[in-house]
Amino acid sequence: MTSIEPYADLSEPNFPLEDFLPFKKTSSHKIIDKMRKLIENNKPFYSFEYFPPKRREGVQNLFSRIDRMSMLEPLFVDVTWGAGGTTADLTLEISGTAQNTIAPEVMMHLTCTNLQRSELIEALEKAKKCGVRNILALRGDPPRGVELWEACESGFSHAIDLVRFIREQYGDYFCIGVAGYPEGHTD
Repeated sequence: MTSIEPYADLSEPNFPLEDFLPFKKTSSHKIIDKMRKLIENNKPFYSFEYFPPKRREGVQNLFSRIDRMSMLEPLFVDVTWGAGGTTADLTLEISGTAQNTIAPEVMMHLTCTNLQRSELIEALEKAKKCGVRNILALRGDPPRGVELWEACESGFSHAIDLVRFIREQYGDYFCIGVAGYPEGHTD
């Protein structure tokens, strides 16, 4: 099995992402289009969800695992954002590398927790440069040690606010998924 090198530090300003891509897929696709086709043909599909490792040493192990599990042909993989946005840079790195090397398609989580508008734009620009077109917009959980969820200054209160903002800024470039509470959220 070949070693998959992750991107360099995506937090650097003006990061020339294209210089670090092992190879670039010719295009990425909105997973909703793939889902519709499979549903129309009464075909099952599934995905795998991954969360960024707690230590940098775990990143290569995660890439190896994604590579092995891709042989099972999931429709897409999704990468979590981390509680309170604690793994944002690593989520972007993993999502970009997986999208361009080993995964069929990637859905990247984005949460409202501790996410200011400027940070959201930065994350979406990096996702776009990486070819990630699928976003799961979530309100997110309160940061560790905080009992009640609160929006940060110049942030978002609900996933719908995140969806509206993404649509206002990017039109339909991104395929946006959401999660909901059928019986209503406790907040």
